[in-house]
Amino acid sequence: MPAPRVVGYVQLRETWQEHGGLTATLNRARIGVEGTLPSRFSYKVLVELSAPPSGSGVSTPSLRDAYLRWTHAPFSVWFGQFKTPFSREYITSITAIETADRATVVDTLATKRDIGVMADWAIGSSATLAFGVFNGEGQNANRNRDSTVLPIARATWRPIPQITVGASAARFGPDSSRAGFEANFEQAGFLARSEYIFQHRRGISENDEGWFVLVAYRVVPWLQLVGKEEDFRRDSIGPSRRMKGSTLGANVDFPGGRTRLLVNWIARESGAQLERRDVVVGQIQVRW
Repeated sequence: MPAPRVVGYVQLRETWQEHGGLTATLNRARIGVEGTLPSRFSYKVLVELSAPPSGSGVSTPSLRDAYLRWTHAPFSVWFGQFKTPFSREYITSITAIETADRATVVDTLATKRDIGVMADWAIGSSATLAFGVFNGEGQNANRNRDSTVLPIARATWRPIPQITVGASAARFGPDSSRAGFEANFEQAGFLARSEYIFQHRRGISENDEGWFVLVAYRVVPWLQLVGKEEDFRRDSIGPSRRMKGSTLGANVDFPGGRTRLLVNWIARESGAQLERRDVVVGQIQVRW
């Protein structure tokens, strides 16, 4: 049986905010092991080591992934705690997305890591299907307090090699549901990607909803230029919970493919009057 492989990454970040000055942070520090077992099983355990965003300075390790996966191509079955199958940008590792942070609508409405079981099926190279049933309590919550489950499904289709479209859906008991739609185009160094996600709650006429559009171009193999536009509304709460954002950035990939320098300028507008705040982020990332 092959020896376990150590995996992980570190992200160090400098952030300048208008009216807030310069702040250095350890954005993420994660380490784990993964490997294979007999009878078509594999496993992964991943732990977060960085301090919480509250800035308390107390770093308490917390479990992110802990799962077994049984594979008999084109089928897989997952057991344990892992990312739920909702939203391409959420499923993609933060080390691989093109901007410093995920879009606000993805951070807010996409279902996150949870404990449960999931099956996925690759239909040739043109489509994928995934369906899982989870506790609905979030990561590291070993109890299901209300005994209801959170079903989540995702499907993607690639009509031609350059284009992929997909849809996700989740049902939070009888009162709330979420759905997302995504599209991705890649050709000769050019990338265009978009998602729209909404949440509907029974008895509330207004949905929480948002979208983003991202475009990127790899000028040379080591330099990628990025632009992103996003809008997120929580009209069920009120106009003060709106957030818009525009991002311009550049990604520098160093030889070996494990180190990346990312620089973003972000113009954020929030609140009923869409008050603007500028933010500049510089981040160095190392994976192993």
